[in-house]
Amino acid sequence: MTLPVSLQFSYIKRTLLFRFEAGTSRGVMHTRDVFWIKAHRRGDLDQIGWGEAAPLAGLSPDFGLDFEAQLNVVLQQASTRAWDLEEESLLHQVKALVPFSLPSIRFGLETVLLDFLNGGRKRILANTFFDQGTPIPINGLIWMGTKEFMLQQINQKLGEGFTCLKLKIGAIDFAQELEILRYIREQEAAKDLVLRVDANGAFSIQEAMGKLELLQNFGIHSIEQPISVGQWKAMRELALKSPIPIALDEELIGKLEKEEVLNSIQPQFLILKPSLLGGILETREWIELAEKMGIGWWMTSALESAIGLNAISQLTSTYLPSLPQGLGTGKLYHNNLESPLLVSNGEIHYQQNEIWETPT
Repeated sequence: MTLPVSLQFSYIKRTLLFRFEAGTSRGVMHTRDVFWIKAHRRGDLDQIGWGEAAPLAGLSPDFGLDFEAQLNVVLQQASTRAWDLEEESLLHQVKALVPFSLPSIRFGLETVLLDFLNGGRKRILANTFFDQGTPIPINGLIWMGTKEFMLQQINQKLGEGFTCLKLKIGAIDFAQELEILRYIREQEAAKDLVLRVDANGAFSIQEAMGKLELLQNFGIHSIEQPISVGQWKAMRELALKSPIPIALDEELIGKLEKEEVLNSIQPQFLILKPSLLGGILETREWIELAEKMGIGWWMTSALESAIGLNAISQLTSTYLPSLPQGLGTGKLYHNNLESPLLVSNGEIHYQQNEIWETPT
């Protein structure tokens, strides 16, 4: 048994620059801010842990102008505590310290402490992704945009060997989006391709079923969030009658009553984003409940930098996933940290011989 230790916490902020103007349900994103949290023993820099808090505009409950002030308060409080350096204890200490309303800060504090616990080597949990270099299957993400831009991305992903693509839809004319799906299915390389779509709540209740019936012609695996959040009765009707399995995404954010959400809607899949849901403990609770109820799930990053993506990948690896996960966002930025993470042939790999760039 180890004695509790006092740690010093600080953070570095970096504005990440997208490689292209990425269309989303919230408009066009050019940049995003991430906060890399640093932890070490006072006066001792031999062992340093790194974590990431990265609130996402339009989705994270803790995104806003006062985010840095709230982060500062939490890190000051964390610096006055004695931390029991044991995995489960650390996670529960973070839960007790950081309110549920600050999910990205919770995730950042969890990950920095677990990294420190495991020697500051970017190892977060016991997992085959880091420990053995076992890759994780992922989907290729196709961003919303013009028809030409989406087709360009699709051709690139097919050429890179992806066997699962996820298209964000709802940004352009629906007829054009159907044409894009038709184009994909006409490609020889797409004969056995798994296709997912994410509507980001773009369909109205009145039009949703009709659009789902048109989408089924293209062998769609699942659709994320066809209608906007909070319409549980309508979403349950879709989950019962839709020809395409329904996956919940935004519907899960900020929800403490997990069982109530799932019992009320009864979806086929959950999309889990740890930094939006409140971190590792909260995500584990969603998974436990989903598996108990026979609901499928996969993990997705929320545009974190390499540090956050690494932590989410390792958490995912603990469950030995077979479904493709949403973990292919590492190359979206010009100025992401250099890391051992590599996307190749439709999988994300941890290259154990590569080194991490130190955050500055």
